[in-house]
Amino acid sequence: MEEVQQEKRSARRFALRIPAAIRRNGSSNHSEDAQVKDVSARGICLYLDAPIQEGSPISFTLTLPPEITLTENIRVQCKGKVVRTEAEANEGKIAAAAVIEEYEFLSGT
Repeated sequence: MEEVQQEKRSARRFALRIPAAIRRNGSSNHSEDAQVKDVSARGICLYLDAPIQEGSPISFTLTLPPEITLTENIRVQCKGKVVRTEAEANEGKIAAAAVIEEYEFLSGT
């Protein structure tokens, strides 16, 4: 009998391909470029160039487009923790999923 995996996500996930600037381990002095794969109110999946360890704290800034906000571009700064990683065959990127623990809307776009 085939087992069906149940969807565990409770928040709507938006597939986006937008840039993000991330900082590893709460570092405030060095950020690196990443690309968002998808985002929800509680989590995000990013494509990174270098591996990151599960459980690592990260912070990231991204600009949500009008398709998501239903108004205008909104910049958001988030803090979270990496909960899962996997190597992507596509371009040698690392997909890192993180739970969003805090967020702040930034003024300006």
